[in-house]
Amino acid sequence: MTLRRLEPADADAVHALGPDAAWIHTSWGGPPGLATSGHGWATTDRKGQLLAIACTYFRGTHHEEVAVFTAPDHRRHRLALACVTALCADITARGHTPTWNCSVLNRASRLLAWTAGFRLVHEYVHHSAGSPARHRRLTA
Repeated sequence: MTLRRLEPADADAVHALGPDAAWIHTSWGGPPGLATSGHGWATTDRKGQLLAIACTYFRGTHHEEVAVFTAPDHRRHRLALACVTALCADITARGHTPTWNCSVLNRASRLLAWTAGFRLVHEYVHHSAGSPARHRRLTA
């Protein structure tokens, strides 16, 4: 296993993680955006296949939210932890604070966050109110 920063040449490998991982590169405009951002770390096997990635998901003035994905067959091998640790060192070096956000019910994410050194500040509740409003066209 190799831990390294994502590079522009990794765009195809990020894409190869499949549709279950698409959410992680959406905020960067897709795999090429994430691969060229300088804000992602990966663990790879000997063949260069991505096993886990961690990246800044949302970047604010003072904080960067951490996102992580591990290929299903490689979970529970501390690969994500290695990526998160490297990413958090980068975030801190930029003078920002790493943050972690996940569902109360996402036990795996909460355990990874705790192991990586994050501590719970508060639990959130997400509200939604049906479908978006539709505007009716008025005719005269």
